[in-house]
Amino acid sequence: MKIQKAARQFLPEDLAITDFTVLSPFFENLLSREILTSADFDQWLKDRSELDAVLEEDLAWRYIRMSIDTTKVELRDAYTLFVTQIQPKLAPLEDQLNQKLMSLPFVHEKTDEAHQIYFRSVQSALDLYREENIAIEAALNEEAQQFGAISAAQSVDYNGEKLTMQQAALLLKEQDEELRKNIFHKIAEVRRKDRNQLDSLFSSLIQKRHQVALNAGFNNFRDYKFAAMGRYDYTKEDCFAFHDSIKLHIVPLVKEIQLQRLQKLRKSAFKPWDLDVDPEGKPALKPFKDGSEMLRGTIAMFERIDPYFGECLRVMHELGHLDLDSKPGKAPGGYNYPLYEIGVPFIFMNAVGTQRDLETMVHEGGHAIHSFLSRDLSLTAFKNLPSEVAELASMSMELLSMPQWSEFYDSTAHKRAMREQLEGTLKVLPWIAQIDAFQHWIYENPNHTLSERSAYWLQLSTDFGTGLTNWDGYEDLVQSSWQRQLHLFEVPFYYIEYGIAQLGALGVWKNSLENYPNAIEKYKKALALGYTEPMTKIYETAGVSFDFSSERLQALSNFIGQELKKMN
Repeated sequence: MKIQKAARQFLPEDLAITDFTVLSPFFENLLSREILTSADFDQWLKDRSELDAVLEEDLAWRYIRMSIDTTKVELRDAYTLFVTQIQPKLAPLEDQLNQKLMSLPFVHEKTDEAHQIYFRSVQSALDLYREENIAIEAALNEEAQQFGAISAAQSVDYNGEKLTMQQAALLLKEQDEELRKNIFHKIAEVRRKDRNQLDSLFSSLIQKRHQVALNAGFNNFRDYKFAAMGRYDYTKEDCFAFHDSIKLHIVPLVKEIQLQRLQKLRKSAFKPWDLDVDPEGKPALKPFKDGSEMLRGTIAMFERIDPYFGECLRVMHELGHLDLDSKPGKAPGGYNYPLYEIGVPFIFMNAVGTQRDLETMVHEGGHAIHSFLSRDLSLTAFKNLPSEVAELASMSMELLSMPQWSEFYDSTAHKRAMREQLEGTLKVLPWIAQIDAFQHWIYENPNHTLSERSAYWLQLSTDFGTGLTNWDGYEDLVQSSWQRQLHLFEVPFYYIEYGIAQLGALGVWKNSLENYPNAIEKYKKALALGYTEPMTKIYETAGVSFDFSSERLQALSNFIGQELKKMN
């Protein structure tokens, strides 16, 4: 596969975005251009799309470089310059472009789904735009990055070596309980040290977000964010029903799995350092030693699923669009960042050699395949995906890739890894619902106290937990455990999509057990749509329904339970 960035038709190839002034002529061109025919309109849309792609890719690289090394002030400053000096000046011009677009008569000639979805999002942006929110949004963008800096600075000293939190967490899988307990205490002390700072940061973000919502005419940030995220296919009431269904159908199944683990550990309750250890005394699964080995194996797996998938990862590697290993100063987490101009995304993660890392790699690899399959769509807006669609791609890949994990394991370990994947799929659903429920309450009650926040989180932990872990002496860690969730700080309300997409992914996987090639073909067709069809149609194209009702959850939980029994 030969990937080449398309030649620019509107902006110069050597444009360096050093400040706002270098961009203003292109906005002025679009705003002042006379549009007399449908052909003029199509060209105007293409030129605006090119401008959007260049701007988004420039910001993407600033974020990527900053998250790879948070210790370099110049990288942080480059990102901060964009979000605090350039973006705020672009916002009113974007609004003017949106006004011009929606005032043109040619909008009504575009009756296809792709353009209608695009124009709907433009109208939503117009409805939400408030000039007084520009400075607040800039402050939010700058403030949110503090979470990554705080987390990246966290480390644990062990045997004279400084470990990242990801590397330290790996030791919680060791069979030596004294070692696990020691490491858990070290991790706990680091988290306790930063608790107040993260509490203050989150409180500041909440107040700013609430003001953004009030300025835009909403009662709370939740309602504002639903509109801003384009959640046209479901409501907050659907989210509440999802929370209840998780408690009803998934939590009991998770509890059953955990009781089996306790029995094997010969304990009446877990200690906090027992949660990741293998209950049968087996060492932790270690599919690879470093990111290079993980990448080689993943390319081989993807090629067996579909040769095109493997080639996508190979291209990313050749272009230097991968940073996979955990290292000091690196921001936590993992992501696939789409790069709309070149059409080849970037994968960032913190691999330390665990099965969870392999899951993350194929997850982000699913996002990457999505970017490749939709890269030739004509407008940037068509590639800008809602999270429910994006996560369908990534979570389906986790499950679709399972038969190929033999690349890393012998038959016994392979079976164990697949079982852990399915159990993990179940365990994460209550956490997704808990984080989402927490956010609804947070923004419905923006003036809550810290003690009220902790109390509500503890209540949710009881509602969505199994009650099988003894946290005596560590209650404060439970109260602040939400602080580990990056989404709360950086991308509010982006989380229930994982739950919705997980149900869709389970459906894709179920189809693959019946006809694997057919399931892969439907998966590819769905991803190639980008966001040119409604969510319901995209899910339908993938061979599943956009449905997260109680009945669907019950059916899928029964299906997973049956599959797990086959793996005993």
